[in-house]
Amino acid sequence: MKKTTLLLWVLFCTALALPTNAQELFTLKGRVTDGTRGLPGTNVVSAKTKKKTVTDYDGNFELQTYVGDVLEFSFVGYKTEKIKIKNTKPLKVVLNPSQVVLEEVVYENVTTVAEMALNTPPPPTTQEVMIRGIASGLSITNSPYHQQNSESYAKLEENEFHHVKAQPLSTFSIDVDRAAYSNIRRMINNGQDIPADAVRIEEMINYFNYNYPKPDGDEPFCIDTEVVQNPWNKDTRLVKIGIQGKEIPLENLPASNLVFLLDVSGSMNATNKLPLLKSAFRILVNQLREEDKVSIVVYAGAAGTVLEPTNGSNKSEILNALDKLEAGGSTAGGAGLELAYKLAEEQFIDGGNNRIILATDGDFNVGLSSDSAMEDLITEKRKSGIFFTALGFGMGNYKDSKLETLADKGNGNYAYIDTMQEARKVLGTEFGGTLYTIAKDVKIQVEFNPALVQGYRLIGYENRMLNAEDFQDDTKDAGEIGSGHTVTALYEVVPVGVKTPFLKPVDDLKYSTNIPSGEADANELMLVKVRYKKPDGDRSMLVEQPVANTFKAIEKASADFNFMAGVALFGMQLRDSPFKNDADRAVTLSLAEKGRSNDAEGFRAEFIRLVKAAN
Repeated sequence: MKKTTLLLWVLFCTALALPTNAQELFTLKGRVTDGTRGLPGTNVVSAKTKKKTVTDYDGNFELQTYVGDVLEFSFVGYKTEKIKIKNTKPLKVVLNPSQVVLEEVVYENVTTVAEMALNTPPPPTTQEVMIRGIASGLSITNSPYHQQNSESYAKLEENEFHHVKAQPLSTFSIDVDRAAYSNIRRMINNGQDIPADAVRIEEMINYFNYNYPKPDGDEPFCIDTEVVQNPWNKDTRLVKIGIQGKEIPLENLPASNLVFLLDVSGSMNATNKLPLLKSAFRILVNQLREEDKVSIVVYAGAAGTVLEPTNGSNKSEILNALDKLEAGGSTAGGAGLELAYKLAEEQFIDGGNNRIILATDGDFNVGLSSDSAMEDLITEKRKSGIFFTALGFGMGNYKDSKLETLADKGNGNYAYIDTMQEARKVLGTEFGGTLYTIAKDVKIQVEFNPALVQGYRLIGYENRMLNAEDFQDDTKDAGEIGSGHTVTALYEVVPVGVKTPFLKPVDDLKYSTNIPSGEADANELMLVKVRYKKPDGDRSMLVEQPVANTFKAIEKASADFNFMAGVALFGMQLRDSPFKNDADRAVTLSLAEKGRSNDAEGFRAEFIRLVKAAN
């Protein structure tokens, strides 16, 4: 009996001593912060399993690991931390800011940019940068390795109210770009001040998808409107104009001739730039078909081709070319654009999707670099029938103004990618809308009924405004709609008889003809007209739809309308717009919460968190 008891005791003690937990794979949950807020996009890597993950927008993560494993946490601008896992409890990680940033290294005497991109020496480590700064007698802050914030945004003057009797027509180009929202999200998550010029409200609204009716006729899109009492000014109306593009199944899309134009200059040498770029493009490559073909052009001190036209089914060759890219050198963006267009023209597919996809931080500093010079180049090249997509990466030296110009003038679209989740959205979930155009040069012209409307203001689209005569001018460039895209515009409308300080008085017109009141006047608030061209067409077609003179309270409005109104109001608050009518963040959150439905991927919930964080 004693022997049996002793044996059991030995076995029990042995079981306690064995590292059983170290052999059991489990899912570790945790959160990464800077001490006060979550750090989205933090890379988490297991030393033992080599598994990787990235934190979500609140800094949370999940990763399969073992007790005893060592996890590495890294985020650009913060010191990397290595933590040994001692148990299965949720992990809290705090990263401390780093005081140094990698320099932009200029390599000379390189035969070709392809050779440079594939054989670049490794960048200096943080320790090497610190040693160089100290050895030269400079403080870290004043050393040449400390990157100052040099981000640039095009000047934006907010649209004002117009009198209908003086200006009854409002004309603008559509805008399906969404870069402003993800860029603002990055700034809020990083605790940065947001420049007013970075806030393009139409791009914030159009970042989200809405439940509009699907087109069922021959037109590539349909129009949806809604009129609601303005939630931040009960005396005015808010009018939504929504456009839903026809969604074409991937297998029915035309063959693609894609040229990846990738920035591999020294300024791309950061975790959220070239490494993120390469991971993002893997998502795109994995969706290519046999009939598609891809070429890769890179640029730094010069421009060169690192992948000749390659069949889309040969994914391993395309991905290998991407994996070998390294950053270094100055930034000859103009030369890269010219080479990319030359290659796209040589491989042009009649009736196909011919497109250049530029990925960069926009920091052009060699050769053709000014906004006007870039605009002239791409304006000339768009006549070739080649479309354009600009993807922005990084921060600190980010040149939003240049990328917006290229996308606007190059028959293209523009997105900012700050995390892999955004990469999956742009190049995965919304792949068709990002890369396949179903209608180009799309313009909207709204004619307001002076019998019912005293004044109006278009919210956003400041850099997309057109003259009234441009609407019928088919030589005027405008925006594109992609497969499945939704486009939304909001007008604030002042009914006749309402007094507002924003509508400045104008003299009565001596020669104007009074419009007699009739049935049409009483029933129509405004007329929406849309002109567009087919992707390979030169002549525009017209679609018209009147908007009935009816409105409802915001409580009766659709969930989509509540949400987009909340996004528009938040944009005005970020800009400190006088037109927000002193509405506070509580109004914004109330609208967003009411519009939170239909949020399968959680983007609306994320917006609510951003509003609270910015508050």
